[in-house]
Amino acid sequence: MPAPSLLSVLCPCCQATLKVDPATGVVITHKEKEKPAPIEDLGAAVAKLRQEEAARGEKFRKSFEEEKNRKDVLNRKFDELFKQAKEDPESLTPRRKEIDWD
Repeated sequence: MPAPSLLSVLCPCCQATLKVDPATGVVITHKEKEKPAPIEDLGAAVAKLRQEEAARGEKFRKSFEEEKNRKDVLNRKFDELFKQAKEDPESLTPRRKEIDWD
């Protein structure tokens, strides 16, 4: 009888790769996730962090403006659809469902 192959499992906590024997349920090998290279230039790392902070701030500002204007946008959409409904009352009748065509 051939030996069963090992199962490869990714640990959800540490992202390590585990090779497990399916017959016994024992971990045969363990390979840790490769760690990122250490920071060589501290000044460049600080500059990168500041750029990321500025980008986060810009995204937050943009999201805040969109949320602030959301009410106006929804009101404009509602007014436009209301105007269309007044011009074409036929569009207010519900569509027939495919199941009702029989």
